[in-house]
Amino acid sequence: MQTYPIHTIDSAPDGAKQSLEALHTAFGMIPNLAATMANSPALVNTFVAAFGQFAGTSLSGAERQILLLSNAVANKSAWPVAFHSTLALREGVAAADVEAIRGGHVPSEPRLAALSTITRRLIETRGHLDEGDVKSFLAAGFDDAELFDVITGVAVSAMANYTSNVARPQLEQAFQAQVWKE
Repeated sequence: MQTYPIHTIDSAPDGAKQSLEALHTAFGMIPNLAATMANSPALVNTFVAAFGQFAGTSLSGAERQILLLSNAVANKSAWPVAFHSTLALREGVAAADVEAIRGGHVPSEPRLAALSTITRRLIETRGHLDEGDVKSFLAAGFDDAELFDVITGVAVSAMANYTSNVARPQLEQAFQAQVWKE
């Protein structure tokens, strides 16, 4: 199996260093997945920029983690499932809701369930939502702009999920409690 370097700021290609520095500032560490993305400055720079835009949406931190965790499970991507499970719990998402998503189900709270469902539907249908999908999402209290914010999250997450599925970076100790197997 191919292995990919997990870069530090010092070992990364010059074009990737600034993004790794930004991640270190934001998280106090450079997650192994992003350090692997640094093999391609285009990938890590696009990911960091897009993630910054996604973080600025009207979705709360907990909602963003519900979306990202739902994406990771839908894409069967182990590293991001563990990472976003950890962050979702830190954002105050109920452990039962995190476990529900990890098991392929939806959270118990209706708004979070609608968010998780629309996220999975976007992936399953490759963006071909039907009118019922959109109506259910809007009925849960979201608006049209937030639907497009969800699309942003799905796109950002695809970069992370696909990189994880290809490179299979080592899961850091900080996320081991949330290790996930499909």
